[in-house]
Amino acid sequence: MSITFGGLATGLDTNSIIDALMEIERQPIDRLEQEQSYLNSRLNAFKSFDSSLTKLLSKFEALDTQDEVRSYSAKAGTDEFFSVTASGTARPGSYQVEVQNLAQLQKDVSGGYASSSEASFGQGTITINGVDIAYDGDSLSSLVDKINEANSGDNPTGVSASIINDGVTGYRMVLTGDDASTSFTVSTTETVAGAYAAPTFSNVQSAMQASILVDNIQIKSDSNTFDEAIPGITLDLTKVNATGEKTSINVSVDTESVKTKINDLVKAYNDVFTFISDQADADWGKDSSFRSVKRRMQDMLLTAIPVSGSFTMLSQLGLKTERDGTLTVDSTVLDKAISDDLDGVAKLLAGETGVDGVSTLFKNYLDGITDSSNGILASRQETTDSSLRRIDLNITRLEGRMEQREKSLRAQYTAMENLVASLNSQSTYLSQALSSFSSQS
Repeated sequence: MSITFGGLATGLDTNSIIDALMEIERQPIDRLEQEQSYLNSRLNAFKSFDSSLTKLLSKFEALDTQDEVRSYSAKAGTDEFFSVTASGTARPGSYQVEVQNLAQLQKDVSGGYASSSEASFGQGTITINGVDIAYDGDSLSSLVDKINEANSGDNPTGVSASIINDGVTGYRMVLTGDDASTSFTVSTTETVAGAYAAPTFSNVQSAMQASILVDNIQIKSDSNTFDEAIPGITLDLTKVNATGEKTSINVSVDTESVKTKINDLVKAYNDVFTFISDQADADWGKDSSFRSVKRRMQDMLLTAIPVSGSFTMLSQLGLKTERDGTLTVDSTVLDKAISDDLDGVAKLLAGETGVDGVSTLFKNYLDGITDSSNGILASRQETTDSSLRRIDLNITRLEGRMEQREKSLRAQYTAMENLVASLNSQSTYLSQALSSFSSQS
């Protein structure tokens, strides 16, 4: 880095003069940087706009099928015997459920061995459900691997093997059926004895399907989960009832859950309109996309949906448009609509065969304007990036010129200082000569 001292000859503050001149020279760059800042701020605004639209899209996607609109609650008289959950395909009603038995898998267990890794078995065959598995000098672990390998491919045995250590007799092999409806047979034939006796198995648990009575109708399952015993209801069994003991289940419309979904949608809708309103004072506030979105969404909001239900417009659910474009909800009207005709609410929002509901109309529109390739943000991103690249090139070019201009100015002022210094030196010499001539005279 070089240090220059200006004005030594002239007494002028040449550094300050050059700095002031360069400030004037820099004004085009300052204007470009201001434009750069504006473009970035505008792009950030459209990113926020896209985020609000995407959030609204998610709320409509959560209500674009009738099952998603409907919401039911299921409550059991006690949770001692099973847990219960309801889906949108449930229907209000009461049921009596008796858990007769829980699902269990068949388990057979071998005798105990001192080691699971020593190759101490002789030569022979284990037959599981008619499938022969040969062994020859195997360890308990390698024999387990062979049995598990046989439970694959086109003709699996339906039985898997594992090893436990019971802490008394040692390591034991456990054979387990794949599901509660799978029973199996196992036998061993040995041709050459080994250090360990050939494995023999005893049954410790039989395969048994889970069984329940629903309003005295018996229903069975390979697992302890029943999802078709009651329409739209899932039961997860945990305990068997005493014979004849029943647990009641009541299924009803979950009004609060449906209201929450609709109110969440209204809030997301209002957030979009509030955001657009907040941009009014910004230079980009009059962007055509804002006006277009407002107009299109208000039009769809007022569109009559030709469904077969009792509701064809959102206003019938208590939704009202205010002067600023936002929505308010009349909770009394909405409560009554949900309680009296949830199916009608579901048809209006989700539509029916051949007719798109309100949610589908909004979803299709919002999908387009938030598309990562062709949406509003994507369009603004492309034009902004192009402008920013152009500005960066112009700034780089101008800064190069600025650097050369500053060098030129400093050279000029240095030359002037040198000239003045030379003139000052000559003046001093002449003054001294004249003074000497005067004294001699």
